[in-house]
Amino acid sequence: MPKRILTGVVTSNQNDQTISVSVERRFKHPLMEKTIRKSKKYRAHDEHNTFKVGDTVRIQECAPKSKTKRWEVINA
Repeated sequence: MPKRILTGVVTSNQNDQTISVSVERRFKHPLMEKTIRKSKKYRAHDEHNTFKVGDTVRIQECAPKSKTKRWEVINA
Protein backbone atom coordinates (compact mmCIF):
# COMPACT_ATOMS: atom_id res chain seq x y z
CA MET A 1 0.00 0.00 0.00
CA PRO A 2 1.50 3.38 -0.98
CA LYS A 3 2.24 5.99 1.66
CA ARG A 4 0.05 9.09 1.69
CA ILE A 5 1.67 12.42 0.83
CA LEU A 6 0.11 15.70 1.97
CA THR A 7 1.02 19.35 1.38
CA GLY A 8 0.59 21.93 4.10
CA VAL A 9 1.92 25.00 5.89
CA VAL A 10 4.16 24.90 8.96
CA THR A 11 2.32 26.40 11.94
CA SER A 12 4.85 25.68 14.70
CA ASN A 13 8.48 24.64 15.05
CA GLN A 14 8.88 25.03 18.83
CA ASN A 15 9.87 21.43 19.58
CA ASP A 16 13.21 19.90 18.63
CA GLN A 17 13.03 17.89 15.36
CA THR A 18 9.25 18.36 15.20
CA ILE A 19 7.01 20.69 13.24
CA SER A 20 3.23 21.12 13.22
CA VAL A 21 1.77 21.20 9.72
CA SER A 22 -1.72 22.45 8.91
CA VAL A 23 -3.19 20.67 5.89
CA GLU A 24 -6.26 22.20 4.25
CA ARG A 25 -8.68 20.27 2.07
CA ARG A 26 -11.47 21.70 -0.05
CA PHE A 27 -14.60 19.90 -1.10
CA LYS A 28 -18.06 20.71 -2.30
CA HIS A 29 -20.96 20.18 0.12
CA PRO A 30 -23.11 17.36 -1.29
CA LEU A 31 -26.44 19.16 -0.82
CA MET A 32 -25.65 22.87 -0.70
CA GLU A 33 -22.90 22.67 -3.36
CA LYS A 34 -20.90 25.29 -1.50
CA THR A 35 -17.13 24.89 -1.35
CA ILE A 36 -16.04 24.05 2.20
CA ARG A 37 -12.51 24.38 3.61
CA LYS A 38 -11.46 22.07 6.43
CA SER A 39 -8.02 21.90 7.96
CA LYS A 40 -6.25 19.37 10.15
CA LYS A 41 -2.94 19.57 11.99
CA TYR A 42 -0.27 16.89 11.78
CA ARG A 43 2.99 16.63 13.72
CA ALA A 44 5.89 15.72 11.45
CA HIS A 45 9.53 14.77 11.98
CA ASP A 46 12.03 17.42 10.81
CA GLU A 47 15.49 15.85 11.26
CA HIS A 48 17.64 18.99 10.91
CA ASN A 49 15.20 21.70 12.14
CA THR A 50 15.31 23.37 8.71
CA PHE A 51 11.70 24.56 8.36
CA LYS A 52 10.26 27.76 9.80
CA VAL A 53 6.70 28.92 10.44
CA GLY A 54 4.95 29.78 7.15
CA ASP A 55 6.95 27.38 4.96
CA THR A 56 5.04 25.08 2.60
CA VAL A 57 6.12 21.47 3.05
CA ARG A 58 5.23 17.98 1.85
CA ILE A 59 4.84 15.28 4.49
CA GLN A 60 4.69 11.51 4.09
CA GLU A 61 3.37 8.74 6.32
CA CYS A 62 5.97 6.75 8.24
CA ALA A 63 6.29 4.34 11.14
CA PRO A 64 5.57 5.97 14.52
CA LYS A 65 8.49 8.11 15.69
CA SER A 66 6.87 9.08 19.03
CA LYS A 67 3.47 9.15 20.72
CA THR A 68 2.10 11.79 18.31
CA LYS A 69 4.45 11.74 15.28
CA ARG A 70 3.46 9.49 12.36
CA TRP A 71 4.62 11.75 9.52
CA GLU A 72 7.98 12.93 8.20
CA VAL A 73 8.97 15.85 5.95
CA ILE A 74 10.08 14.75 2.47
CA ASN A 75 10.85 18.15 0.90
CA ALA A 76 9.79 21.80 0.74
